Amino acid sequence: MRLTFIFLSLYIASAVMAQGQNRLWYDEPAQEWEEALPIGNGRMGAMIFGGDTLEEVQFNEETLWTGEPRNYNRKGAYRYLDTIRLLLEQGKQREAEELAMNEFMGLQSETEDNGPWLARVAAERKKEDGAYTYHFDDADWGKIPVPSYEGWEEVGLEGVDGAAWFRTTFELTAEDLKSDWELDLNRVRQYDYTYVNGQLVGHEQGDGTKRLYTVPKEILREGTNVIAVQVINLVGKGGISGYKDTSIPIGFKNAAGKFISIVGEWKYWIQDSEVPKVGTFQASYQPFGRLKFRFPAGDTQEYERSLDLETGLAEVQYKRAGVQFSRVYFASYPDNMIGIRLTADKPGQISFGLAMETKHEKHQIWKVDEQTLAMTVDVKGGALEGTSFLTVKLDGGTITEQDGQLQVRDAHSADIYLTGATNYGDYKTLVPDYIAPAQAHHQKVKKKTFSKLLKNHQQDYRQLFSRFSIDLGGEAQRDIPTDERLHRFESAADPDLVALYMQFGRYLQIASAREGTHPANLQGVWNPWLEPSWGSKYTTNINLEMNYWPTEILNLPELHHSLFQMIRELSEAGRETAREYYHARGWVLHHNTDVWRGTAPINNSNHGIWPTGGAWLLTHLWEHYLFNQDPKIIAEYYDVIKGATLFFKDVLVKDEQTGWLVSTPSNSPEYGGLVKGPTMDHQIIRALFGVFSESAKLLGKDTALRDSIQTMLPQIAPNQIGQYGQLQEWMEDLDDPDNKHRHVSHLWGLHPGNEINADDTPELVEAAKQSLRMRGDDGTGWSLAWKINFWARLKDAQHTYTMIKMLLRPASKAGGSYPNLFDAHPPFQIDGNFGGAAGIGEMLLQSHTTFVDVLPALPRELPQGEVRGLKARGGFEIDLKWFDNHLQQISVKSNAGKPLKLRYEGKVVEIPTKKNKTYTFDTTLNLLK
Repeated sequence: MRLTFIFLSLYIASAVMAQGQNRLWYDEPAQEWEEALPIGNGRMGAMIFGGDTLEEVQFNEETLWTGEPRNYNRKGAYRYLDTIRLLLEQGKQREAEELAMNEFMGLQSETEDNGPWLARVAAERKKEDGAYTYHFDDADWGKIPVPSYEGWEEVGLEGVDGAAWFRTTFELTAEDLKSDWELDLNRVRQYDYTYVNGQLVGHEQGDGTKRLYTVPKEILREGTNVIAVQVINLVGKGGISGYKDTSIPIGFKNAAGKFISIVGEWKYWIQDSEVPKVGTFQASYQPFGRLKFRFPAGDTQEYERSLDLETGLAEVQYKRAGVQFSRVYFASYPDNMIGIRLTADKPGQISFGLAMETKHEKHQIWKVDEQTLAMTVDVKGGALEGTSFLTVKLDGGTITEQDGQLQVRDAHSADIYLTGATNYGDYKTLVPDYIAPAQAHHQKVKKKTFSKLLKNHQQDYRQLFSRFSIDLGGEAQRDIPTDERLHRFESAADPDLVALYMQFGRYLQIASAREGTHPANLQGVWNPWLEPSWGSKYTTNINLEMNYWPTEILNLPELHHSLFQMIRELSEAGRETAREYYHARGWVLHHNTDVWRGTAPINNSNHGIWPTGGAWLLTHLWEHYLFNQDPKIIAEYYDVIKGATLFFKDVLVKDEQTGWLVSTPSNSPEYGGLVKGPTMDHQIIRALFGVFSESAKLLGKDTALRDSIQTMLPQIAPNQIGQYGQLQEWMEDLDDPDNKHRHVSHLWGLHPGNEINADDTPELVEAAKQSLRMRGDDGTGWSLAWKINFWARLKDAQHTYTMIKMLLRPASKAGGSYPNLFDAHPPFQIDGNFGGAAGIGEMLLQSHTTFVDVLPALPRELPQGEVRGLKARGGFEIDLKWFDNHLQQISVKSNAGKPLKLRYEGKVVEIPTKKNKTYTFDTTLNLLK
C-alpha cells in the first residue's frame, strides 16, 4: 500500500509539473472566491481555495435551485397583444409598457399575505423600550459593516430575509446643536424606519429610493447620539446599501458643510427572519456546501497552487518543517464524483479535521459509518433538497468522528470522495426517493481505488481537451504567477497568456456541462451565493448563447448536446407560452429561463418582452450541422426548428407605414424599452427562416411551408443605415451617438450571424463599424468579449487585440478578469470567458461565409504561432503555423468530403476534397500534398 501511495504521488506531481504550457499557478492561497480554482464534471463543480492551514472546497450540484415545477404562463394574455401593438404604433411607449406590465408578463410563484407579519415586526417600533430608543441595551447584538452596497448577504447575513435592526452612535459638540442636520443613507433594501435618539426621522420603501432625512436640532444631544434603523427585506438582497461608489460615505451633514461619516461597524439584531413568501418570476441556482479542512499550523515554505488544463487537475504543494505536502483535486465525469488526495513525502504526516458545512439554514449532517459523513440541505421556500456523501480513505493513521466532523491523525495519505444528488427529476417532476440511489452511487464510487478514479477521469478528460492545441510563444512568462501576469498584460507582451485564456475557456466548457447534464448557466456550474446576481440562471438574449460560441470552432462539438436537450425542453414548455401570449402555433422563449424551463416574459415589460430567444438558440443546431456535416442532428430536432418557424410565421405583422413584416412588441436587448421592429429581431428571424428552409430541403420535407417562408423572407424589415452612418438599432433612426450601452444587439447580423460581411454587404460592414465606434470599446466582461468577435469579423486585427487586452485586465467596475481568470461582468459571469475564447479563435480562422479565411485578424502582437485542431464549417479540421505574422503552412483535414474554398491575404484556392483526407498548403496556398 505504501509503495502504491509513493508511486501515485510521484505520478501526479510529475504529470502536473511537466505541463507548464496550459497551467494557471499562484504562490499563495486564495483569499476570495474569485481567486479560487474551479474544477467540475458538468454535474458537480467545486472551487479550490488551497489554504495551507485552513482549506475550503466550496461545491455545487447542477440541479439545486430554488422554486418548483409550476406554470409560468398568464392565461389569455394574447387578448392584450393587439392593444399593446396599437399603442406602440401610436408612439405611446409608456402606456404600452404599463399595459404589458399588468397583463402580459409571466406569472410569479406564490406570494403570501405579508400584512400580519409586517404588523408583528412593527410592534418593536411601538414598545417604550424598543430597539429604536436611545437607552436600549444592544450589548448582546452582533457586529456588521455598514453600508454594504451588494446587500448584507456579502457581509455575513447571507440567506437572511426579514426584519433587522441596526444601531450606531455619533458625537456632536454644543456648536453642532445650533442647526438642523441632514442624514444621507442613500439606498436601503427595501423598507427602512430610521430613528435618531429615539425619534423617527424618516421612512421609505423601495430599493431605488434615496434616503435623505432632515434631523431637527431639537432631538440632538451634545456628546453621544444614537441612530437606529429597522430594515425590512422581504426578498433578495437586504440591508443599508449606501453608495455603489464606496468613496462616497453615508452620514450626517449640516448647513455649514460639516460632515460626520457613519460608515463602519454597527450593532445588529435579526428581529424576525420568517418572512412570508414573495413571488418571483424565475428560480435561482444555489450553492450546495463546503468542505472545511483544518491542518496543523506551521511555517509554510515554497507554496504553490495550480490548475493544469492538460490533465484537469488542481494541485496544492508546500513545505513545512522539512516535509513536502501535496494535494490533488479533480472532478470526474465518468464516475460523477469529486476526488481529493492528500500526501506527504514522509510517512505519518497527514493529520487534519474535516467538516461539511452549508449556507442553507435547513440542513442535517450525520454519520453514515466510521469513514463517511452525509449532509442533506433543503432550499428555502422551494421544493428541492440535496444530499451529499463524503468518505475519507486512509493509508495508515486513524480516523474518528466527533461532533459531525472527521478527525484524521498520522496517516501516510488520505483519499477523499465527494458525491451529491438532488430530488430534481426533470423540469416537470421531482424524485422523492432520490437518497437511496444517491447513497448506492456513493458506495459504488468509494469501492474504487483513487488511482482507478483518477485514470478514468484523465482518459475521459484528455480525449476532449487534447484535440486542440495552441502555442503563441512567450513561454518565459509561464514562470510568473498567473495573477501577476494579468496585472502586467496591459503594459507588457504576453502572447502565451492569450493562448492560456483560450485553453482555459475550453477547460471551463468541459468542466461546466457535458452530455446528459444541464447546459452552463450564467456561472457555469460554480456559484457561492444564495442570492446570486441575476439568479445565476440562463439569460437568452446573449449570455447563454455566448457560452457556446467556442464549442464548434475549438473542437468540442459533443458539449453542444446539453444545450440541444434544453432547447427541446424549452420547445415543449414554450408551446403554451406561444398559445397564451400570441395565439400562435409553435413555441417561443423570451429573454430568460431557469431549471424549470420558464418561457414567459419576466422582470419588466421594458426589456422582458423579447420573443426571439428560442430562435437564436436554434441557430446553434444549424451551426453544429455546418461544422460537422451530420444531418442526424437536423432530423432529430426538425420538429423543434419547424415549431419556432411556425411561431414567427403567425406572429410577424405588416407595418402600415413601410409594408415590411415586423416583430412587435419586442425590444432591443436591453436598451430602449418596448418597441416595434428592433433590428436584432429581424436579423435572428431571417436566420431562423434560413435554417428552416435549408433543414426542410436537406430532409425533403414541408415543400409548401418552405415556399411560403421563402416568400416571407424578403418582406421582413431590412437592415438600415442611419443619419450617422451607423447601423440602425430600430426601424426609426433614433440611435444616440453618445450611448455607451453594453449591449450592441443590432450587430447580431455581424456576429454571431453572418448576413453582414465584407463579401456580400460591404456598406453594412461600414455601418456596423460606425455603430461600434459610437458605442465605444469599454463595457462589462461579456460585452468586451462580444466586441472581440465583432472586430475580428471586421478583420481589424489591432482593434481586436485592443479588446483582448481590455478583457484580460484586472477586474474592475468596467469588467475584465479576476485573478483566477474568471470573467468579471462584474460580478463573475462565465459567458465572457467563452466569448473571449471564441473571439481569439475568430482572429485565427473564420468560415461564416463561403470562404475559409486563414489568419483574418492576426495582430502584430502575435507574430508567431502554431495551432492544431481548429474547426471550420464544411466539416474541416485545420492546423496552422505562422511566423513573423505570415502564414508558413496550413493542413486541412476534410471530415466530410465537401468542397474547400481557402482564402489568405486575398488569394483563393478552391478544390474538391475526399472524406478523411488531409491537404497541406504552403505560405502562398500552393497545395503540397
